Amino acid sequence: MSRLDTGILADANAEKGGIISKLIFLIFFVFVFAILYFARHPLLRAAGNFWTVDQTPEVSDAIVILTGDNYDADRAARAATLYKSGMAPRVVATGKALRSYASSTDLMKRDLVERGVPAKSIDEFTHREDDTRDEAIALTEFIATHKWRKILLVTSNYQTRRAEYIFERTLAQGSQLRVISAPDSEYDPNNWWHSGRGLKIFFHEAVGSLVAIWELRHYDVQTS
Repeated sequence: MSRLDTGILADANAEKGGIISKLIFLIFFVFVFAILYFARHPLLRAAGNFWTVDQTPEVSDAIVILTGDNYDADRAARAATLYKSGMAPRVVATGKALRSYASSTDLMKRDLVERGVPAKSIDEFTHREDDTRDEAIALTEFIATHKWRKILLVTSNYQTRRAEYIFERTLAQGSQLRVISAPDSEYDPNNWWHSGRGLKIFFHEAVGSLVAIWELRHYDVQTS
């Protein structure tokens, strides 16, 4: 066989090998895509539930509700249930200052009273912070002035993992933190991708969590 014939044969084999490699890659890609397609709902549910932390409540010094309750006052409702079950003697209603004469704290306090929490058991905390990290820092100072060491932190289901990450790094060292999830009428972890609001909340938490990790990268866990 001449050198020319040998070269032609080698090129043909190389081309054949390239076609087979591409075919194997295509089959693999289709196989992976098929798995992802048929498993998409379990994967999306797992992603939606990833943001939720719901720890078993223990008797504590205070129940702290984060700012930003929804229209149905789901956070206040969860906190009221905890209070009425004897989990803590105090409930902290938090909110943003809207005007010099009004705040969303007023709404939260009213929601709590309507759900059975006596006004005398409610501590009001109004702030002007724009994000959860800054709110956590401000709340840490408020909690310290009351000498509370055991805290039940209540917020919407989708915000619990980010809130846990932030508060366990901002509360005073030795504090005991339990994060309690309030089911949210605007975010269903098992069907979040079916609504525009659910999609918005999911991706907001994804970005917010990355920002929190970056901002608190030099902070150690202080709580137990």
